[in-house]
Parts: sequence; structure tokens; C-alpha cells
Amino acid sequence: MKGIRLILLTGLLAWMTAQVAWAKSDIFVAPFGGYSFGTSELDATDIGTSTQGSISIKDSSHYGIIVGMKTRDPGDVYLLYSHQSTDMHVGGMFNPNRLAKLELDYAHLGGSLYFPKGDLRPYVTVSVGMTQMRPSGDFSDESRFSMGIGGGVEYQLGDNFSLFADGRGYATFINSDNELFCDANRCIWNIRADVIWQGQVNAGFKYTF
Repeated sequence: MKGIRLILLTGLLAWMTAQVAWAKSDIFVAPFGGYSFGTSELDATDIGTSTQGSISIKDSSHYGIIVGMKTRDPGDVYLLYSHQSTDMHVGGMFNPNRLAKLELDYAHLGGSLYFPKGDLRPYVTVSVGMTQMRPSGDFSDESRFSMGIGGGVEYQLGDNFSLFADGRGYATFINSDNELFCDANRCIWNIRADVIWQGQVNAGFKYTF
């Protein structure tokens, strides 16, 4: 939770600085929903038994919100929050298959560059921030640095209202041979991976003040 608080505080400070720099910029709010998929499996070893297996995160829906301001490029800068409620599974020789419920959050600072064609506005976007994974039960929360990249299209319905859809890819960086998801007494798995990959497809609307 400390990692999420830190990125939100950093975002707030960046937001205040940006407000001074771009006092005349348009501010927008953009709620969205979508589907998270393709999360990479993690090779894992049960520390107690040395059993080889894998840990995976189930594909599921998510929701979130983007708050930002437009720039003159044309583009925007924003703070993004995304939340996914899903399940964490174990494979290989591990049992049972369903390990725990998992809350997965992204808190990112990002920017987008638009290529307007009338009311249609294709864009590319990049972001950096934190990923937090919170398993149910006695397993520990894990917060890691992450980056995102994506592209989409926005359709302007009026001066202040638009619809958008995009796809994003997130890379969450973890250390190779790292102990993750410890319980109250000990670390159960040794994870062998450098990056957790996850894809998202999103749709939402944007209201500009």
C-alpha cells in the first residue's frame, strides 16, 4: 500500500506543478472499463518441497479512471488508476489450482500524443508508475515499478465530451529469483522472472472542463 500512496503523492505534486505551468489548459476526467488478459506466467519453486510449478493471474474485467490536462502538442498529461479483481492460480505440481483472490492495481503518470483527423483523434500513450498485487489470506502485498505503452482512438462528440477506446500493455518489473507472496510465517515460493506482462483493452468517455 505504501507504493500506491507514494505514486499518488508524486502524482499530486506533479499535478500541482502542472497546474501552475498550464493554468489555461483544459482539465478532463475519463472513467473507463475493460478486460485484462495475457498475463505472463511466473516459474516458481515451492521452497518447502522444492516442487517446480508456475503462478498465473486469471484474465478478467477491470475498471479505472484517468484525470489529466491537455497540452498544446496536441496531447495530454494524466494520472491513471486501474483496478482488477481476479484470481491467482498455481500450475504444474502445485495443488490446489486456485490459490487466492487477487486485487491488482496500476497507479501511473503518463502522457499521450494525438493525431487529429476531424472529430477522430488517434493517439499513442506511455506511462510509468507502480503495480500493486494484493492476494487474499495471509499472503503479503507486493508493489513493483511498472511501465505502460498503448494506442487508441478518441471520437469527439462535442466541445466537452468524447468517447475513446484503446489497448495498453503493462510491464511490471520484478527481480529474478525473488521471494514473493510470503505468508505470515515464511516465504512459500521462489519466483524466477524479470517482468510480468499484461494487456488491457479499454473503452470509456472523457469529459473536459
